[in-house]
Amino acid sequence: MVKKKKIKKSSQKTNKVKLKKKIIKEKKKKEVKKPSINLVAPEKEIRTTKEPSYEAKDIYVLEGLDPVRKRPGMYIGSTGPEGLHHLIWEVVDNSLDEAMAGYCTHIGVTLLSNNRIAVADNGRGIPVDKHPQTKKSALETVLTTLHAGGKFGGESYKIAGGLHGVGVSVVCALSKWMRAEVCRNNYVYTQEYSRGKATTKVKKEGQCRGSGTNIIFEPDPEIFPEIEFSWGKILNHLRQQAYLTKKAKITIIDQREEESKKVIRTHTFYFEGGVISYIRHLNKNKKVIHPNIFYTEREKENIFVEVALQYSEDIENLEISFANNIHTGEGGMHLTGFRSALTRVLNDYARKNGLLKDAEQNLSGDDIREGLTAVISVKLKNPQFEGQTKAKLGNPDARTAVEAVVLDAFEEFLEKNPNDARLILGKSILAQKARRAAKAARDTVIRKGILEGMTLPGKLADCASRNPEESELYIVEGDSAGGSAKQGRDRHFQAILPLRGKILNVERARLDKILASKEIRALVIALGSAIAEDFDITKLRYHNIIIMTDADVDGAHIRTLLLTLFYRYFPKIIESGFLYIAQPPLYKIQKGKEVVYVYSEEEKNKAVEKLKKEKGEVNIQRYKGLGEMNPGLLWETTMDPNKRTMKRVSIQGAEEADKIFDILMGSEVLPRKKFIQTHAKSVKNLDI
Repeated sequence: MVKKKKIKKSSQKTNKVKLKKKIIKEKKKKEVKKPSINLVAPEKEIRTTKEPSYEAKDIYVLEGLDPVRKRPGMYIGSTGPEGLHHLIWEVVDNSLDEAMAGYCTHIGVTLLSNNRIAVADNGRGIPVDKHPQTKKSALETVLTTLHAGGKFGGESYKIAGGLHGVGVSVVCALSKWMRAEVCRNNYVYTQEYSRGKATTKVKKEGQCRGSGTNIIFEPDPEIFPEIEFSWGKILNHLRQQAYLTKKAKITIIDQREEESKKVIRTHTFYFEGGVISYIRHLNKNKKVIHPNIFYTEREKENIFVEVALQYSEDIENLEISFANNIHTGEGGMHLTGFRSALTRVLNDYARKNGLLKDAEQNLSGDDIREGLTAVISVKLKNPQFEGQTKAKLGNPDARTAVEAVVLDAFEEFLEKNPNDARLILGKSILAQKARRAAKAARDTVIRKGILEGMTLPGKLADCASRNPEESELYIVEGDSAGGSAKQGRDRHFQAILPLRGKILNVERARLDKILASKEIRALVIALGSAIAEDFDITKLRYHNIIIMTDADVDGAHIRTLLLTLFYRYFPKIIESGFLYIAQPPLYKIQKGKEVVYVYSEEEKNKAVEKLKKEKGEVNIQRYKGLGEMNPGLLWETTMDPNKRTMKRVSIQGAEEADKIFDILMGSEVLPRKKFIQTHAKSVKNLDI
């Protein structure tokens, strides 16, 4: 009996446990259906269509150099001209690393036929023996593997331009064909590749003297829609590199003649003075205000710092910074350290020598940098660049090192060269006074713009739309053309601002004088975005600003003056792609009722030839001025968005653009005369 009771109790207990488990299970199911965090859309928004699979099998692992081919822009910036030329820079950087390490004295870059480029150096040569990890040749490992190279550890390179170890391997990945030739241990070793993979084994081919590496590559047309190497771009970049790597010879050869294989042109760079020579080059078309170039090279906290500077009479400044020979276009910590030290040293010197009185404010960074040309170069073991294209240096220790070096060396320079010091500070104090006058002038213009109205300049025929994205401002030469444009425009989105005569050349004037100009003041108020330091692109009233001038010498001059104004004081408008040049027709060609408008001499000749084939007299009318066109014609040919032709203004190579503006619009006559003599023969159909 007792036994039976025990069995019964055990059975009841088991049933209770089972029931409890069932309840817990049901509860869990309900909890799954109603999660505490809402991970799905409300019921009415849940899609009934089958969702794409997202399981382990859907996770793709790209092997070898596949990631580079899949997303080339991540590694070289773009697949346009800049990215194409970046391939050359990546290979050259490896040779420069050998030069900086003291193993290479000569680098050769040759432009071959069939879009091929050869980069050779007399460095140590890439190792060819078997790599312990990959079990392949070190040469193949370096050229076909990301993050493989001698820059990640050991003592092969104390400093190097490469950050990610992706340089030559990226070039290999993006090349249709590539060949490496290495001279080591008195033998030549070769290997060929295609699209990131080796197509041959490493071969020993004959004997050689010395050592070195030769990389020949042909960019892949599957990656680059247009393959056209620019001689000028290559020349400018390699000149810069030669300045930064003193006593290293760089030779560039253009050998693109397919049949004869003859050398078309060649250029060699070699600079004993390094960045001192670079400063002389940058200032060659400027009037310098002190004879001695400041230069220092010192090592601080395992960072090699090299700085050179000189002041000119220019209003603009030019500071070019580098990290391990890579141009840091967006600056970074090294540039910040340089600016901080320069401002501190000059203010201290001015106070100590009575050039600034106690009551006067310190000179600002902008005051001190007016007219400055400086090159700041650092070489460090582990550079931290922001972005794959290495535009900005992020190492905090680079700031500390540059600041410390410049503080000591520049203070010493001023003490030893008191005449240079007085001239530099005289320039900076004058800039301070001009800045205050310019601020007062800016405030007046901005205040006038606010107080008077939304009262815009009387000469402006504004558009009805208040949406900047669809609004257009035509800056038109002369009242006559302005009248035609006002009548012919679409009033909803097109505004017209006529200018009388030629505006002030802003390249030769300070901001206070610029804002005293009625025409420029009217333009600043019309744009609504203020100017210079106060510029605010979010307040810009028009996102299409169109310069419309006559197709003659005077029109071209007015256009150049306006471009100078926008380049110097509204650069963000150009960078944002908001500035255009209208293209009015040069000729009206008529045969009977058929009318053709053409915009160049070449178009005219083709049109005339075509119409003459069909029998009949052809009438050609040359338009010299916009004022000759009636409103309907101006709309039809130049202002109608469905038919017009316009050129967007862009800044490609700010340093080169700056140099050209200095030559053409600056105060020095000799460089401008030389430029005109050099380029006079290339000018066609000049109207005088």
